Order: sequence, then structure tokens, then C-alpha cells
Amino acid sequence: MQMKAEENRTLTAAEQRRLAHFEALQGKLEAQGWRATNLVISVIKANVFAVALAFPLMGLGFWLFFKRNGGLGAMPNHFALLFLIAFIALIFVHEGLHGVTWALFAENGFRDIEFGFMKELLTPYCTCAAPLKKGQYILGALMPLIVLGIIPTVLGILFGSMFWTVIGLVMVLSAGGDILIVLKLLLWKSAAAEKRFLDHPTQAGLVVFER
Repeated sequence: MQMKAEENRTLTAAEQRRLAHFEALQGKLEAQGWRATNLVISVIKANVFAVALAFPLMGLGFWLFFKRNGGLGAMPNHFALLFLIAFIALIFVHEGLHGVTWALFAENGFRDIEFGFMKELLTPYCTCAAPLKKGQYILGALMPLIVLGIIPTVLGILFGSMFWTVIGLVMVLSAGGDILIVLKLLLWKSAAAEKRFLDHPTQAGLVVFER
């Protein structure tokens, strides 16, 4: 039901254009003998996964921080305000990192990258219109997790900054959907000789073409 509701949401004009391009490309590939496998996920399911991940992740992060630093460490003034500003800014940086990474491999560079916003779910997103290799797709999907999540968390713990530790942990949680998509892709198996990985233009996830 959740997935069906997301599929039936009202698309913007830009999303309708991207979907039409995607469906035309899919039709062209299928006419050439490619088989399509849908690996999209529900945004709501991704959010539930992030909530479930929050408690053990936060617990582990804070335990490592206190074990190394013995206390809260340096705390900036106006912690909550700074955190809110950083969080909002990094949500958009998150999508930008998807775009920058995929653009490195896309046939037309940044011309194949577009951004959107699912207003019903208050979710910004980035999509790539060019087929990619498996490793290229995974790297682009996980780049925000690495740059905004893992690295700040590790550095925050090592240098005793609770602010950057919290930012990093929250950014790991914000990558919950990316983690789910990559897990779904890694669990998908195929013996086909040729594979192409195409990001879905209006849903979270991708479609794999094989022959």
C-alpha cells in the first residue's frame, strides 16, 4: 500500500518529463532484448529503517565517544541552533554528493543529473538519467553516507567534538534509504552477461537491465 501510494502521487512537470524519458529508454532497451528488474523501495519503509537503526547506532556512537573522551568534550554555544542549521544545509549537500559522484560516470556528466522534491513526503532527491555500472551506482548512492556520516562521526570521536559526532550520526541515519537500496542491489543476483543500472526518476531506487 505504501509503495502504491508513492507510485500514484502527483508528479511535477519536471518529474513527468523525466519519467517519460525513462519509459522511452526502457522501451528502447527492452526492444533490444534487455530485461528490466525493478529494485525501488518505499520512502516510508526507508524512514522506518532509519528510526530502527537510530537507537543502536546512537548508543554505539555515544559509547565510543565517552570511552575515548571521558565526557562531553568541547560543546559550542547555541548547540541546538547550530545543529539545526547544519542539518538543513547538509540535507541538500547530501543530494549534491549523489549528483557529483554519478556525474563523474554519466555519459553526459551533469546534464544527466537532476534534483527534485517529493512534497508529500518532504523528501528531496537526486536522480541520474544515464545507465551506470554497478560499482558506479553504489559509489554514488553511498557517497553522502561516507562523506557526511562516517567521516564526521569518526573525526568527532577522535578529536572529542560532540557536535560533529552528533552531526555524523544523524547523517548516517539520513542515509538509511541509500543503505537499503544498496543492500537490495547487493542481494539481487543475476547470471546475465550484460547489466545496466538505471536510477528511477521518480521513486527511491533503480531498475536493472540485463541480457
